[in-house]
Amino acid sequence: MTRAGQTLAVKDEWRQIAAVRGEDGKRRCGWSVSAPEYVTYHDDEWGRPVTDDVRLYEKLCLEGFQSGLSWLTILRKREAFRAAFMGFDPEVVAGFGARDVKRLLNNAEIVRHRGKIEATIANAQATLAVQEAHGSLGALVWSFEPPRRGRPVPDRLGEVASVTAESKALAAALRRFGFRFVGPTTAYAAMQSLGLVNDHFNGCYVRVACNHARRETVVPTLRA
Repeated sequence: MTRAGQTLAVKDEWRQIAAVRGEDGKRRCGWSVSAPEYVTYHDDEWGRPVTDDVRLYEKLCLEGFQSGLSWLTILRKREAFRAAFMGFDPEVVAGFGARDVKRLLNNAEIVRHRGKIEATIANAQATLAVQEAHGSLGALVWSFEPPRRGRPVPDRLGEVASVTAESKALAAALRRFGFRFVGPTTAYAAMQSLGLVNDHFNGCYVRVACNHARRETVVPTLRA
């Protein structure tokens, strides 16, 4: 098989990933079982509604850092990121300057990418601008939640979108406020993890829990 053929075969195999039963007897999305960190993230975080501005800001920035890398790399460095960026408090990070950028570029425990570091600072400033305009970052982000009724339940990874009309609109809205490294694909990944959509596979035991959590969550609304 040629290298191109091997690549296509791997992509096709990846698209066929569905829910699998783990050693604990629970069925979960097959992409989550390759590492313990993934299992914990999948079970306890991915797809559960988040409305807190600090966590929303953190997620948008970490999704940007993940570009070109695996999410597992970011998960394993997340606590170091939180320490380096002062808990992702946007009011604090918005005041970072050249000395902080140099400090972060010298921090081997995070991803040392100048563009992404500077984007995280710009995103903090953008978060404050969103809060001033709309009351909260959560209000803006959740205003792009798609209708849940009638949304198909994916059986396998190949049925899950990477970009949607809502993620394109969300990315555009964030960019208007000055966010960086948040394109439509990154925006949709954030929507999945933050609970705006539920892309847990059919048969995954977490899917029902995420639906219940969404029904119990009061999301912020845009300030008039």
